[in-house]
Amino acid sequence: MFDDLIRGIERLSNEGVDVPVQTDEKGYIDKQCPAENCEFIFKVNKEDWSQIFKDEAVWCPMCRYEAPADQWFTIAQAEHARSEALQVVKGTIHNALREGAQKFNRRQPRGGFVSISMKVTGGPQRTQTLPAKAATLMQLEIQCEECLSRFAVIGSAYFCPACGHNSVNRTFSDSLRKIRVKKENVELVRKALCEGVGIDDAVVTCRSLIETCISDGVVAFQKYCEGMYAQFGESPFNAFQRLDQANELWKNVLKRGFENWISDDELKSLEVLYQKRHLLAHNEGIVDDRYVMKTGDTSYKPGQRIIIAEKDIDFILRCFEKLSEGIKQACDDN
Repeated sequence: MFDDLIRGIERLSNEGVDVPVQTDEKGYIDKQCPAENCEFIFKVNKEDWSQIFKDEAVWCPMCRYEAPADQWFTIAQAEHARSEALQVVKGTIHNALREGAQKFNRRQPRGGFVSISMKVTGGPQRTQTLPAKAATLMQLEIQCEECLSRFAVIGSAYFCPACGHNSVNRTFSDSLRKIRVKKENVELVRKALCEGVGIDDAVVTCRSLIETCISDGVVAFQKYCEGMYAQFGESPFNAFQRLDQANELWKNVLKRGFENWISDDELKSLEVLYQKRHLLAHNEGIVDDRYVMKTGDTSYKPGQRIIIAEKDIDFILRCFEKLSEGIKQACDDN
């Protein structure tokens, strides 16, 4: 009477339990970085997952952790798979015992002095798995310029999950986007902090947010220049932190410089913001004689503290966009 049960268990042992994963409405499936200190959740196009991605290696878009393709299930998918596998095993055992009991009862002689029957309570149970549901759509959709795989993330991505490629242009564009997001949400942060911790902490925090936008922009442009310059050789250490030295390096390899892509007035104002960034990083924003001498900015006297306005952020981002577009075009033409 246990033949059905034995066959059911053998089938499960040989075939396993396959739990499908649903795609979202755009055809993307959920993945999660298996590194415990990251666990970044992202999506990949299902068609690309089967045609472009390799079984031996997938990379995390956030931290570039590398692992075989079968290790990228999300925690939610893994929990769903365990639950579905348990349901299939329980259903297989229950149905096999139920069928075995029915066969046993049918074989028993009728009208005898002794009657034996077996009963398994409950109706047939489900032995088919239900697919793991897809998470909500992610707004930032990216296509790798190297392998053309498509993936989607929340917030930012630095590496292609299919080939590990780090796009200099995409990373720079994403850095500028994050700076804009920070600047545009300062007022929301201010209101929330005023209600939560008080106006003093709100003012200090929001001023710091605005000031870090300048530093973030300079660092982003430095990294962009270093990445783009790598095709011509190794650049001097931290050379692209300094606007004048960066300009000379590009002139040497491209025969064109910053003055070809932004106006003289823009270049001069950009130099002033670079010097303000230097004061913020190394002198708590306090003006010294060197700042006045290098910039010619007579609106401040030594001992004053500089002020960074939201219009300064808008200006530096516009300049960086113009310069990066000019550099990319010149590199493509070179």
